Amino acid sequence: MSALIDTLETDHEGYLRRRSDWTQELALELAAADDIQLTEAHWEVINFLQEYYENYEIAPAIRILTKQIGKRYGREKGNSKYLYELFPRGPAKQACRYAGLPKPTGCV
Repeated sequence: MSALIDTLETDHEGYLRRRSDWTQELALELAAADDIQLTEAHWEVINFLQEYYENYEIAPAIRILTKQIGKRYGREKGNSKYLYELFPRGPAKQACRYAGLPKPTGCV
């Protein structure tokens, strides 16, 4: 892990305890630790999740994430295959961690 990640308070699964600690730099470091280089497509999902959380005060589970991404960006992006290509460890869980959000409800 990087020095930045090590200075922030997280739960036992690596989710930030305080959303105010989130920065784009942190997202880049978290992704790099998972051997992922964030692209515009990744940021589209991360930004969507942050907006969703602001509106509903909950991090969406994968089924809701897939449906809502599809409504906004089209069917080619609103499907599990596309989202798993971006976030192979679980689109809702991994993307929420990069976005500085809590673990999605219903995720184990």
